[in-house]
Amino acid sequence: MHGTEPGKPNQRRFAEVIEPLRADIYRFALWLARDRQVAEDVVQETLLRAWRSIDSLQDTLAAKHWLLTIARREHARLYERKRHATVNLDDLIEVESPMLASEDHRPDDEVHTVRRAILALEDEYREPLVLQVLMGYSTEEIATHMNINQGAVLTRLFRARNRLRAKLGLTADGEEGL
Repeated sequence: MHGTEPGKPNQRRFAEVIEPLRADIYRFALWLARDRQVAEDVVQETLLRAWRSIDSLQDTLAAKHWLLTIARREHARLYERKRHATVNLDDLIEVESPMLASEDHRPDDEVHTVRRAILALEDEYREPLVLQVLMGYSTEEIATHMNINQGAVLTRLFRARNRLRAKLGLTADGEEGL
């Protein structure tokens, strides 16, 4: 990076380190927000904050964790500022088209069912499960990311899977996988 103009080293570093992680940030933001537009806003704010403070990123190997932490905080900031109106999607689908609401006409019904079950999990269980399954994080990385110890991560993952099995009807009622 010798002989570059001011600002160019940061621009190059951003392009080399941060840009390749954009898809991971978006996937994580989408799981957090459950809404494409909100996820895109979170990604945009995350990248803007990362751009402004790229000099504070000492270890490029920690970039993914750093960005996901920024994304999680940006998502939380959205809900600190305003409350979004919520709509029951099942009711909306039935109003828009009875055919869409029919179980017989849903594409990829198993995927849809599993996705709904995951989204229905409480945040404390959904987040570590998504980080592990979707993002490929180890329990150590999840613990660091969520500021909890590895034992707590393992407990949350265990409970998340049991709750997911129960929601999908894969365990006896009230058994929680025991």
